[in-house]
Amino acid sequence: MHRRGGKRIRMMEASFNEQMAESESDHGDSESSPTKSGRMTRLRARGGVRDKPPIIDDDIDDLIAPVVKKRKQYTKQPRKLPAEPRERIEREPRERVERAVATEKETRDVTTDESSLYYIVRHSKSVIATIVDDWIARYKVEKETALIALMQFFINASGCKGKIDHQLPAMEHTATIRKMTEEFDEESGEYPLIMPGQQWKKFKQNFCDFVQTLVKQCQYSIIYDQFLMDNVISLLTGLSDSQVRAFRHTATLAAMKLMTALVDVALLVSVNFDNAARQYEAERLKTRDKRASDRLESLMAKRTELEENMDEIKNMLTYMFKSVFVHRYRDTLPDIRAICMTEIGVWMQKFSQNFLDDSYLKYIGWTLHDKVGDVRLRCLQALLPLYASEELKGKLELFTSKFKDRIVAMTLDKEFEVAVHAVRLVISILKIHPDILTDKDCEIVYELVYSSNRGVAQAAAEFLNVRLFRLDEEAISSAVTTKRGKVRLPNTPLIRDLVQFFIESELHEHGAYLVDSFIDNNPMVKDWECMTDLLLEDPGVTEEPLDNKQESTLIEIMVSSVRQCATGEPPNGRGSNRKMNLSAKEHKVVQDDKQKLTEHFIQALPKLLYHYSADAEKLTNLLAIPQYFDLDIYTTARQEANLQSLLDKMAHIMTIHTDRDVLETCAKTLEFLCTEGSAIYTKCDVARSTIIDQCVNRYKEAIDDWRTLIAGEEVPDEDEIYNVVSSLKKVSILFSCHNLNQWSLFDSLFRDIDELQTGEVGDAVLPNEALIYCIEGCFFSINWALHSLENYCDTMTLTQQLEELRGNMHKYLEACRDLIRHGMSEDIQGAAYMSICDSLIIFSDQLSVHVAGAQHLQRLEYEASAEMQAVINDFVQQQVFAVQQDDGQDERRIEELHKKRNFLAGYCKLIIYNIIPTKAAADIFKHYLRCYNEYGDIIKSTLGKAREINKVNCAMTMCLSLVTIFKEIQAKYNTVRISKAVQEFSDLRELAKRFTLSFGLDAVKNREAITALHRAGILFAVTQPADVLEEPHTPPPCLLFLEIIMEFTNKLIKQDKRLVLNFLDRRIASEMPLNRGEDWQPLMNYRNSLLHGESDQPAAAPKRAYTRRRKDLEHAEDAEDENEDAMDSDLEMRR
Repeated sequence: MHRRGGKRIRMMEASFNEQMAESESDHGDSESSPTKSGRMTRLRARGGVRDKPPIIDDDIDDLIAPVVKKRKQYTKQPRKLPAEPRERIEREPRERVERAVATEKETRDVTTDESSLYYIVRHSKSVIATIVDDWIARYKVEKETALIALMQFFINASGCKGKIDHQLPAMEHTATIRKMTEEFDEESGEYPLIMPGQQWKKFKQNFCDFVQTLVKQCQYSIIYDQFLMDNVISLLTGLSDSQVRAFRHTATLAAMKLMTALVDVALLVSVNFDNAARQYEAERLKTRDKRASDRLESLMAKRTELEENMDEIKNMLTYMFKSVFVHRYRDTLPDIRAICMTEIGVWMQKFSQNFLDDSYLKYIGWTLHDKVGDVRLRCLQALLPLYASEELKGKLELFTSKFKDRIVAMTLDKEFEVAVHAVRLVISILKIHPDILTDKDCEIVYELVYSSNRGVAQAAAEFLNVRLFRLDEEAISSAVTTKRGKVRLPNTPLIRDLVQFFIESELHEHGAYLVDSFIDNNPMVKDWECMTDLLLEDPGVTEEPLDNKQESTLIEIMVSSVRQCATGEPPNGRGSNRKMNLSAKEHKVVQDDKQKLTEHFIQALPKLLYHYSADAEKLTNLLAIPQYFDLDIYTTARQEANLQSLLDKMAHIMTIHTDRDVLETCAKTLEFLCTEGSAIYTKCDVARSTIIDQCVNRYKEAIDDWRTLIAGEEVPDEDEIYNVVSSLKKVSILFSCHNLNQWSLFDSLFRDIDELQTGEVGDAVLPNEALIYCIEGCFFSINWALHSLENYCDTMTLTQQLEELRGNMHKYLEACRDLIRHGMSEDIQGAAYMSICDSLIIFSDQLSVHVAGAQHLQRLEYEASAEMQAVINDFVQQQVFAVQQDDGQDERRIEELHKKRNFLAGYCKLIIYNIIPTKAAADIFKHYLRCYNEYGDIIKSTLGKAREINKVNCAMTMCLSLVTIFKEIQAKYNTVRISKAVQEFSDLRELAKRFTLSFGLDAVKNREAITALHRAGILFAVTQPADVLEEPHTPPPCLLFLEIIMEFTNKLIKQDKRLVLNFLDRRIASEMPLNRGEDWQPLMNYRNSLLHGESDQPAAAPKRAYTRRRKDLEHAEDAEDENEDAMDSDLEMRR
């Protein structure tokens, strides 16, 4: 690609890659072999002799010439620029020996000289301009002294304590840098620019302000004196090429800020030059008698001076760009690369005539590929203002064509903030060059409206607003009417397009995400009147009617909008970037929206329910709308007639529908309308009682007919079965939201469960679906009875109600336990299992604690027996962790996985709430690795909660899990001595490693738990099973288990390693055979890990040392051993 003037500009990314070939790919820290003794490094060429300089990085061999010539100092006369310095590519530092960390005071005190610029800038409360003025006054008196102070400032700001003496400025700056490098004694690796804390953040800002203010205050004369800028630029250029990261980072920041300040000066010089040139031309064009020759000469001299100054500044900028920026924009330190990208963006925006050129833009384009998110972000932030400027956007056409694909790809960046800025940049490109983006490019951004990150999704919605969802003024002017002549609202075509967009995206479960993306930037998603008209009004002559899919989609979008507007909360998974508490302004918006939607749907909803009364999918969404109403509006707006209409429609729906989703939504909405204390409570309560009466009566009629037929040994037909199942479904669903105990249904519901359990009626039991509803109904009946005792119980009947509830609860849980054990189907077992899990939590020993003045509820507390714990554990092992063949249907497999996760979560809640002992989790933890993809998050959370309850118990449970798997491996291969080469043993080791990671980094906090785990593991490994007879010198059969426990050794502190080693030696033996075979290797490995490299002779076994049984361990040598054996021998868990 050629530019006018014949200059060839290379814009392709390959150029960047060629440059990057010198270092690790994509800005990674370079790695190279250690420097050899005969190698000539730049430090040696300068005369340096340090062997291992702290935080100093050696050069890469390929970039270093055998001898490096001294850098030519930057001078004005002649204005010949020195050769560009070679780039320093940093590599990973050599492994350091341990050293004492510098104290905070030592870190801070780079200098204690209160007269130094560093001390003043860091500690003084004076404004930076005052500090600069003082330095300028000093400079005018004594240049050399002031320059030394300024140079010392840059050295100290790098964290170096070295001091420049008065003789150094007369020398080459390379000598100064070499001397400061040799005196750079900071070993902590920290320096002011990267130090944490507010004071260092303030210093960094003051440092930048100082550099820029210095140039600003010196812009009229001093920067042109051929002394200050020559020396400062030369020093910063040399420091920016240093091996010392602190020098390089600090000097690059100073140089970039210096260039930015020079750009500001150049702008002012340019304005003054234009003014002088205009005044000169005006004076020159005057007639001879009116022309002032002295003024003309003055203006000519002024213009010449300004032109020279501009050339001077441009030379400075060009030199610094080539000497600093070109090498540092791809430095190995991300902070340095980020500084370069930030500042070049500023230069392009301010001094576009000099920097907004393809020869400079290519550096930003190449760096868009940086592997560090913050650097990529700085590139986009530099580009956004350029594309937003009307004056500058015309110069970006070539850049856009070359790097458009990369910018579009960055919308999928793993760093969400980068993705947001990339989408905004694509929006700018779309506005400037709408034809440059292909359909494929746009589709990439389209899909981002479903992103889990709210910022990315909303940015993508902005893109869609620009490209698709814009109101067409021509369409507005040509109004479309419905069949009966009503004019369609302006947003009608947009909503039609939104519905079609949602359908074509094929992500039909993410309607709430789509709405959330548009809710703050497009008012169409709140235009409920427009949506309602589309659903209720017949289409006009020029309109196409909505098909069934479009209607369902529109209703889903409408209900999602209602839900979010009424609550102010984004959908699940989108709330991470949103404040938990609404601000006063946001709260007012929510209240206004809630009032508007209530006023509209109070009138429109009954019509919608009537219109779609036969469509279960649409009714499920529509019936949820009243849950977001402001109920007071029914009375304040005198809408009682519409309330009665709504209640009548709901009663009709409960009568004719059997779809579970419809019935559940209707029951929840009825519960909301019956909120106690609302003005409409009485009317809604009457309607609720009527609905419940109808459902209960139908159930009683159906079950009586069923039992009559069974008693007469007749077979019910399909209608009678349907009546029983459908009526039970409605009763169960209503029971979940409303207290039906006054209709006395528990005995009738439990009777069918009892008959199934006892087998009294043989094969003439209710269908499985009906029995599940019986189980659920009894569960809700028991819980509503408890709720009544907690809130409304009459003291006169308290004892009677307590005993009745206690009896019902006990017989119900026992029946559920038997159903799990001998259930007819997995669905019945699952319903019984979930009821038990929830009931054990509700009726735990905390029941009377959480309710004030409810000591009488202690009689209802229920503790799971060992038998019940075994039953539910077996259920989890069979239903959740058993290996099953996939049926190949994705939807079915997802549903099954969801059900299994619920089963596992129900069991884990019992452990988390300390309902059952922590050791019951051993059979769960052992599946952590094998089932990580399916249940890893649940098991990990349980592991963390168990540790919070009791660290020791949790550690012992881990050990029990490992022991259980070890025994399973023995059983699988039918041998007590398993091979470490089998895959199962490798998996067991990996599981131990995963358990080890869960303990975190605080070894002291976990000290007791880790020690207990090691003791328990040792006991299992060295104890001889009672049914195994071995030769006297044969290793214990489970000795290999020590290699599993060895994974936890790195969590032991040094003192505890010795204690565990002594514990091992007391139980293994005092002497070992001299010819130790491979079977003893696990013991040797474990002991070596405990010794941590110390030389120690392993203990050996005496004759019959391993024939002791567990009962013999109780008779140890001292009381301490007895206590240890009692605690660890059986791996008992403390609750």
